Amino acid sequence: MLGDFQARIEALQRRLVNGGRPATRIPIGIAFVIGGIFGWLPILGFWMIPVGLVILSADIPWLRRHRRRFVVWYVRRRRAGVGPGRS
Repeated sequence: MLGDFQARIEALQRRLVNGGRPATRIPIGIAFVIGGIFGWLPILGFWMIPVGLVILSADIPWLRRHRRRFVVWYVRRRRAGVGPGRS
């Protein structure tokens, strides 16, 4: 299960980095973050903020560093048996 999660994250990362141009990804990421700020509106939601940050992390090095740290932290935590879905 853990390997599957990590494989999906890596596939998403490859798709983001190789699957488009920065001139396209950056405005989309910014739009998601701004849309997430207005999350109380019916169509938009607060879920858009982390999605926008992940999209932006493909092109912004300090965001990429934080995303990598989060993935490492999450995988270590899951291996230790802590977190949702664990009994």
